[in-house]
Amino acid sequence: MNPSIETIQEKIRGLELELEAEFAKQRTGLKFGLERGRVRFEEEVKRRHRQLRTHLARYVFTARPLVWLSAPVIYSLIVPFAVVDLWVSIYQAICFRIYGIPQVQRHRYLVFDRSGLAYLNLIEKLNCAYCSYVNGVIAYVREVGSRTEQFWCPIKQARRVIGAHARYAGFEEYGDGEHYHERLKAQQAEVRTTQDPAVPLADG
Repeated sequence: MNPSIETIQEKIRGLELELEAEFAKQRTGLKFGLERGRVRFEEEVKRRHRQLRTHLARYVFTARPLVWLSAPVIYSLIVPFAVVDLWVSIYQAICFRIYGIPQVQRHRYLVFDRSGLAYLNLIEKLNCAYCSYVNGVIAYVREVGSRTEQFWCPIKQARRVIGAHARYAGFEEYGDGEHYHERLKAQQAEVRTTQDPAVPLADG
């Protein structure tokens, strides 16, 4: 890989860690801690959160009718996402073992902390759990897909890819086929040594 690109990638990783550290500083003012991976708020904070909660009946009856009519459309997506979640899990359980690629730890991508927030009513907690699941599955599938792409076809596209995964920057340049097959073996060897990222600060 081009040394300049490697330097930029290192800077990006450093900035990501710095950003997470700043988020951690910001969280310290919210008076909560982690106990065996579970969020624990101070009693006074929990009491104030309960006061802020919108009563369920008020929440239901003040919502616009179109919001309720659209809800089944939103929640219908649970079916294809659950199928994708299951199918991708089966795929990596079989194929990654064959390729020698470390399996993605699904549980690292599915985080459901928001249920402990007392200022959310039952419907809001359900909505949060749904969003956590769907976005967690997307992140999980993306990581499985990125490892697969690095193993089988680590070549950049000719056009700019919006929202490319983290491995994409290290892929081979489009049209540079001189030593592609040798470099492909190097890419495959690299993905076989993939390690999951360090446990996030929020995991305690």
